[in-house]
Amino acid sequence: MNIIDRYIIKKYLTTFLFTVGIFVVIIVIFDISEKLDDFLKNKATMTQVIFHYYAIGSVPFFLNMLTPLINFIAVIFFTSKMADQTEIVPILSGGMSFNRFLRPYMISAFIIFAFTLISNLYIIPFTNKEKVNFENVYVHPQKVSSSTSSTHMQIDSNTYVYIDNFDTQRSIGYNFILEKFDGLELKEKLMADRVAWDSVSGKWRMENYTNRIINGLKEEMVKGEKQDTTLDMRPQDFEVYENIFTALTTDELNERIKKEEIRGTGMMSELLLEKYKRWINPVSAFILTLMGVSLSSKKVRGGIGLSLGIGIGLSFTYLVFNQFSTMFALKGGLHPLLAVLIPNVTFLLVGLILLYKAPK
Repeated sequence: MNIIDRYIIKKYLTTFLFTVGIFVVIIVIFDISEKLDDFLKNKATMTQVIFHYYAIGSVPFFLNMLTPLINFIAVIFFTSKMADQTEIVPILSGGMSFNRFLRPYMISAFIIFAFTLISNLYIIPFTNKEKVNFENVYVHPQKVSSSTSSTHMQIDSNTYVYIDNFDTQRSIGYNFILEKFDGLELKEKLMADRVAWDSVSGKWRMENYTNRIINGLKEEMVKGEKQDTTLDMRPQDFEVYENIFTALTTDELNERIKKEEIRGTGMMSELLLEKYKRWINPVSAFILTLMGVSLSSKKVRGGIGLSLGIGIGLSFTYLVFNQFSTMFALKGGLHPLLAVLIPNVTFLLVGLILLYKAPK
């Protein structure tokens, strides 16, 4: 790298960090003003609010969501300033091509991409878990469902489960039915008035159960008060907390997807959407950097304000586009992979058009 490369990388990263700091202050101020009554009503301590909710949970969540916006604004701000101070024209006039001029930008974008990807896979799930747990207790506890009703679940290729009502706080289910098939032929039907999870043994305890075993024309009926059974089913499978999938680690998310392929409880779109977002959204660092440099590298009469205004408009359009595609995936049947790819591919094409029109 030469002096110009180091100069641009330093400008890029320092402006990015400065913009992050501004956004953190704005986010915390607006969020406190919105949730202060909830904190006081639900008796959250100042230590819990500052460290558990904001420092560990809420701030990383919002920064992760707004990183494309922050990145885009940072690139446009310092590049427009360089163009306004006539720093870019001598660089290009000195024999450096525009593509070569982009190199330090892409190196900086790679640093942000790598950090965002690692955060999405390993850090953000942990911070989201802290955020969700805090909100479920101190912000909107009334939105947390303590029970699920009429749950149908396929736990393997031959076994089906139905629970009339499941208490997620006590890990107890009522009116439990388990059916085992051999192809289309019913082989076993277990019914219990109550089923409870034993966290020590890792088994389910059936209470007041009746087990009907079918072997051709022969049937056997077994009744009892208690019986422990091992099932590929956990109390977490019945949790319905808001944004719970964002709080799953990458391994937990992949395991949940494998189980959902068998069970078919209707959560596959949400699971796949979360998985693809973690892997693909960090690529926006390159796309928005390309757009930002191409858009703001030319000196304009309106100064940096015009470029900054256009950039903020485009970045908000990107975020809105992402939300629309997410809703189409959840409600409209759009495949989750397409929902994540469409905004990024669309803005990549916009970036290439801007690159083509950029000053050479």
